[in-house]
Amino acid sequence: MKPLLPTLKEKKRYLAYEVISKPLKFNVVSKAVWDNILGYIGTKGTAKAGIWLLNDKYKNNKGIIRVTNKYVDDLKASLALIKKINNEDVIVRSLGVSGILNKAENYL
Repeated sequence: MKPLLPTLKEKKRYLAYEVISKPLKFNVVSKAVWDNILGYIGTKGTAKAGIWLLNDKYKNNKGIIRVTNKYVDDLKASLALIKKINNEDVIVRSLGVSGILNKAENYL
């Protein structure tokens, strides 16, 4: 089986985000983010967006999400709509978008 040509691969972006609230665990934030993304984009759109929350890059209420380049704006909008996590008021803001993981880590 031949490998995919680089022009046929999905272009990915890394979005650095911050949750402004008291310290939260990754699984709590992850569930809230997934629920909101599914509600905003839908199941089909989420599948096309290729969203991955990077577990090992999350600390101090800051993390990184991988997404395809066409759905960056939808991801930002769905993150901005998160108002409560565990019945606590929160603000989720994006810190920056990059095409390289190392550069996205610099936003954290």
